[in-house]
Amino acid sequence: MNLKVKAVLDPLFTPLSLVCREMREKTKDNGQDIVIGCQRNKGYTTVYRTRIFADGTGNDEENFRFVERMVKALLWVVGGYKIIIAGSSVVGERIKDAYKDKSLRDFDFHFMARVYEQPFEVELRSIEDAPVTYEAASPVGRHLDGCRIGFDAGGSDRKVSAVIDGEAVFSEEVVWHPKVNSDPSYHYQGIVEAMKTAASHMPRVDGIGVSSAGVYVDNRIMIASLFLKVSDEDFDKHVKNMYIDVAKEIGENIPIEVANDGDVTALAGAMDLGDVNVLGVAMGTSEAGGYVDEQGNITGWLNELAFVPVDYNKDAMQDEWSGDYGCGVKYFSQDGVIKLAPAAGITLDESATPAEKLKVVQSLMAEGDERAAKIYDTIGVYFGYAIAFYAEFYNIRHVLVMGRVTSGEGGVILLNKAQEVLDTEFPELAKQLKLHIPDESSRRIGQSVAAASLPKIS
Repeated sequence: MNLKVKAVLDPLFTPLSLVCREMREKTKDNGQDIVIGCQRNKGYTTVYRTRIFADGTGNDEENFRFVERMVKALLWVVGGYKIIIAGSSVVGERIKDAYKDKSLRDFDFHFMARVYEQPFEVELRSIEDAPVTYEAASPVGRHLDGCRIGFDAGGSDRKVSAVIDGEAVFSEEVVWHPKVNSDPSYHYQGIVEAMKTAASHMPRVDGIGVSSAGVYVDNRIMIASLFLKVSDEDFDKHVKNMYIDVAKEIGENIPIEVANDGDVTALAGAMDLGDVNVLGVAMGTSEAGGYVDEQGNITGWLNELAFVPVDYNKDAMQDEWSGDYGCGVKYFSQDGVIKLAPAAGITLDESATPAEKLKVVQSLMAEGDERAAKIYDTIGVYFGYAIAFYAEFYNIRHVLVMGRVTSGEGGVILLNKAQEVLDTEFPELAKQLKLHIPDESSRRIGQSVAAASLPKIS
């Protein structure tokens, strides 16, 4: 595959955005349509339509490999417990085999079943009976009236704000250690204490908005790294409804809305920009994502970009958790920086933590080290091609880039290189979207106000 902008430290990088484009080109005259649907809670269904080689033309293996990557990507962008394949029973049967216990996509199969509390399944249909998109229409966020609490649950600190008619009248950050505590009462008491402190700075509480890493369905905590050490039994008994229980303790019938922190970051950015169609990508310990649609709403999609594949190269580095190759976490996080260090000629201390290794590269970058610059240059190339792949699923006007990987001069190189890829390879897309790095102070206050704006007050 010929890339117009090369990934200097990763010559085998094969962007999925170009694979999609090539597949459409190659199947123009002898292809067949295929529709992939993902169904989640309340029957909401998101659909992706593309084209593959006609069944029985000797391209079954190439068809399967391509569709398998697109199914995986759609599944982690929108979430769901059911995959629907319409248009090719040949490919569909192979996808069905992949999404089973102890099969190729064992991790995804079990993860989604747990999130949606439904058995995971793959359904095959004819193209005439292809699924259609059915999405949630209810707006979430941008409500600034009344007295609200905005709570942001981070892995190392928790932030809370008291917000009256859109203005933060009180904010505080408290260091806590949720990821190493196995007793859920530690988390519960910390959250209650934060909310009661914010409540004491207002005449009343009209609504509570929560921004937190993890997966939330109908305000229930399905999976969240904050509760890493909590046993499965305690999780089901004490954690799943924790935010709902906390709201009851703050007051009777107070509306609460819980959203993934990536979504709230995108919402904060959208409110700051005064625009819609915002994709937020945070490059830190992992890769986090969030999205605000054309109505200015957050969608209820998973946006778990860490698990979305971006590289078609089968020999690309595997993610330890899912066991899959070429996924975003190894490209747009501190792992991405560490992965490229040897190719850049930088030796990192094996006994150092990932955060310490990142700091070493950032220090070299601050000193003007060319080797470190090549790392950020390469990640920028990755990111430009990845944005074009994300645009297969999201309608994007703005991309907000944040997280500790993007701080300092490295972040500037990364963004400039991503822009170069878009301008060179995807000029039409480049015309319709802008890349931004928000400043830290506006993001912090903006995050709490955006969180507070989540619930609608009746």
